[in-house]
Amino acid sequence: MNTTANGYGVGRREFLRLAHAGMTALPLAASVAGGQEPVGTVLSPSAPRSYAKKIKLGLIGCGGRGTWISSLFTAHGGFTFGAVADYFPERAARAGAQLGVPAAACFSGLDGYQRLVTSGVEAVVLQTPPYFFPQHAAAALDAGLHIYMAKPVAIDVPGTLAIKSLAARATREKRVFQADYQLPRDPVNVEVAKRIRTGALGKLQTIFSSGWAGGNGYQDPPLESSAENRLKDLVWCNDVALGGDYMVHYDVHILDAVVWALGKTPVAALGASAAFRPSVHGDARDSSLVVYLFDDGTMWCHQGILGAYHDWIKTGRLTASLQGTQGTACLSYAGKSYVRGGPRHFSGGVPNPEASVRTNIDEFRQAIDAGDCANEQVVRAVESNFTAILGREAAARRERVTLDALLAENRSLLPDLAGLRR
Repeated sequence: MNTTANGYGVGRREFLRLAHAGMTALPLAASVAGGQEPVGTVLSPSAPRSYAKKIKLGLIGCGGRGTWISSLFTAHGGFTFGAVADYFPERAARAGAQLGVPAAACFSGLDGYQRLVTSGVEAVVLQTPPYFFPQHAAAALDAGLHIYMAKPVAIDVPGTLAIKSLAARATREKRVFQADYQLPRDPVNVEVAKRIRTGALGKLQTIFSSGWAGGNGYQDPPLESSAENRLKDLVWCNDVALGGDYMVHYDVHILDAVVWALGKTPVAALGASAAFRPSVHGDARDSSLVVYLFDDGTMWCHQGILGAYHDWIKTGRLTASLQGTQGTACLSYAGKSYVRGGPRHFSGGVPNPEASVRTNIDEFRQAIDAGDCANEQVVRAVESNFTAILGREAAARRERVTLDALLAENRSLLPDLAGLRR
């Protein structure tokens, strides 16, 4: 995306573009207006803390997102990088040079992560295509490491169940396991969710949420003799077995927010989906309409489309509108979040995604120092991942699908990795 969406801050596509360049144009704190209660604070990026001992990290995945988030870990002050790994050796070498990692600790190939986890690091930052997250997280726990993982946590039901099991194992073994979702960490959204849970809307009736297919879609070049060209530059977003589909990889941000705010998940879904990006070579669908159903009768309609939203919806991408009998609320990634009408009006403000990433990084360090291994964030991320997969499958199959049926089916999605360097 080349413009801001609806005047509300920086759009997700632009945010990622800036992130891939190792910079951001976002303000340093959330903008809040008219709230009757304090909504909290965020870590200032200009004030790194002083630590007697820094935690040695290993970065797995050295593309744009990995390079960018590693700069935030470095800026935090409580971390240093001891190793990096990427399928592409030139990317590992470039990230290693930027982070001061010795050449001998810059690993490459599909199995580079195995050498990284035994290289003496204390924690890993996982920023690869999400198909690899379950195996990388398992290897990290086998090596006794803490884990900071991007979203989505997996691309299919078996992978999501594996992450659920690994999160429980991490808690038993006193390791911190965190999933990096930004929207529920923003203080404006936290305040909106708190008011929703305490009855600010009256009885909840319907929910409408919108995705955005990553803007105009991710580049999707022709398939080659191996999957090598699908492993970089977000091309993998177009392959369901690598990225999970646009709904699972991208729209999961707002799906996660609704699950988080309500504290419950839908039990069934029905819908339809298709691909509208200019060049289609992968099997992912970039546009979808899904109706989620809860066991208490609540209805939730989600739309993910390619390109810009138009007149009939002003709030734009990665936004959810919750309609109750007494009021309405909006949760958003980078648009305005608020509560209107009812007994607990909240004028709200504009969330700041990068500040939320910084908050997650700070809390990761705090949890390690405190030995707080409850790992509630990743446990909730599992539930929202099931919701995203449920929506993807109902839309792809164009039929009503229940979550119980998907869990019983337990279908694995396996990319073709033949011919790739180990």
